[in-house]
Amino acid sequence: MHSIICQVGLPRRKVDGLEFERTCGNAGLYIRAGKLWDGEQFIQQPVPYGPMPRLILSYLNSEALKNNSPIIEVGKSATDFLKKLGKSPSGGNTGSYTSFRKQVLALSACNLTLGFNVNGKANTYDGKPIQQFEAWVNSSSQKSTLWPNAIEFSQDYYQTLKMHAVPLRFEALRALAGSALAMDIYVMLAERLHRINKPSVMLYWKNLRDQFGQEYIGPNASKNFKKSFIPAFRKAVLVYPAADVVLVKGGVLMRPSPPAVPKLNK
Repeated sequence: MHSIICQVGLPRRKVDGLEFERTCGNAGLYIRAGKLWDGEQFIQQPVPYGPMPRLILSYLNSEALKNNSPIIEVGKSATDFLKKLGKSPSGGNTGSYTSFRKQVLALSACNLTLGFNVNGKANTYDGKPIQQFEAWVNSSSQKSTLWPNAIEFSQDYYQTLKMHAVPLRFEALRALAGSALAMDIYVMLAERLHRINKPSVMLYWKNLRDQFGQEYIGPNASKNFKKSFIPAFRKAVLVYPAADVVLVKGGVLMRPSPPAVPKLNK
């Protein structure tokens, strides 16, 4: 996953409107929903959200880097791709087909802005991560249906991904796919723990809510955030057994830990 998205995750819930913005420390993410041509007209897509786009983006990132190419073949059918994501194909309004189609189209259409600081300078990547979206147009039904065939990253996104990619265990993401919050906690730990250069780092509840709980508002916001965060944190740690992290009074204590994916000896 791109290191900025490890720090500032995609939306976890459906977004009202066509824009989403989140900042954390010296990193920021801004997403604007876009439109796709269905063979007859431009169709407005939503802002991508939830576990599915996290799985999709992680898989696409990994394939692009593994094959040293911004063009990723995603199979001849949704069934092929869903199996690669570790999802059992199922139909219906709440099935994996529907969620996959909705979120892969949303990712393909959206415009993504990443903000981050390097060596005291503010940097901005702004553009469509996915430059080209090839799809089948299924005209056998009254409504045209897009299914992905090949996806091509924009060169700008591909180059910044190569410079700022964080290795993750895809099996871990699949195991956490029932909770976008647990997935975000896992990728944060994977991005951060192996870079700690002091005996320990404390993330207080305010820090954690700033990063993971900006959607929690109202008089019981802190309490409700903790109720969601604690079980999600425990799930994330289960799939990252080398993580030296513990819940303590006041927040989360982190110590230097091995990477989530061990480095290969050359």
